[in-house]
Amino acid sequence: MQFDDDAALDTSEVQDNRGGALGGIPGGGKTVGGGVIGLLVVLASVVFGVDPGLLSSGGGTTTGAPSGATGSGDLAAECRTGADANSKQDCRVVAVVDSVQAFWKQTEAAAGKPYTQATTWLFTDSVNTGCGNATSEVGPFYCSADDKVYLDLGFFDELSSKFGAKGGPFAEAYVIAHEYGHHIQDLSGTISQGSGQGRDSGSVKLELQADCYAGVWAHHATTTPDPRSGKSLITELTTSDINLGLDAAASVGDDRIQQRYQGKVTPDTWTHGSAAQRQQWFTTGYRTGRVAACDTLGQGD
Repeated sequence: MQFDDDAALDTSEVQDNRGGALGGIPGGGKTVGGGVIGLLVVLASVVFGVDPGLLSSGGGTTTGAPSGATGSGDLAAECRTGADANSKQDCRVVAVVDSVQAFWKQTEAAAGKPYTQATTWLFTDSVNTGCGNATSEVGPFYCSADDKVYLDLGFFDELSSKFGAKGGPFAEAYVIAHEYGHHIQDLSGTISQGSGQGRDSGSVKLELQADCYAGVWAHHATTTPDPRSGKSLITELTTSDINLGLDAAASVGDDRIQQRYQGKVTPDTWTHGSAAQRQQWFTTGYRTGRVAACDTLGQGD
């Protein structure tokens, strides 16, 4: 995956709170991780595919909101152009967020719908959100209560070390695009249909649709013009890039995670879909490039 070296990045869409001081939890709020499972899901956020009950280290330590948040000032100094995105991971996150949001803004406008920007919030270890307090153990997630995507960049290392993915820049881009797929579901109102467990549950169908939406963005990634320059921010996606995205999608399939951490597969408890399903729906979005092709809720795959 290559970015236009001369493209200007918009860091206002990413808030960098890594290393911020952690304060106490207002009102003694609950945490996600450490044995408290599903708090964010109950409050209508969507977790990327990690069951904290399986992955928690058992610490259950306090989490809180970063105090004295620095905003995107440091990123603004560090991440100015596509050349920076080609050489630095955090700048690459900025560039992917810019590309994904440019695509959805253009697509929603063409459909006569308003698109509201969603900020990506970078954090380390733990964070207080509109959906509750979360640790990094839950993986990247979208919170519909405050319209933010939350991401600890350490997850991308864990994608390989814990889940066995090959990793790479486009694997990271797939994760981010998946979370913004949940933002589109929030804007359209379909996010409320994501409940229950099992291979045919609303939760699984919602997650597979977000995978499909990630594929739709990837289909258009090299042709979506940046609103400021009129040129595409991403200049190249190779077959190898797409394959790494598919590999990442498979690595966070419910069956793969359950087999790795439980030693058995229990489809009745699935919330995100199997490895094959996740690959299938990303591929559907990528090959067609059509939002309408992502009707997992209606087709009931």
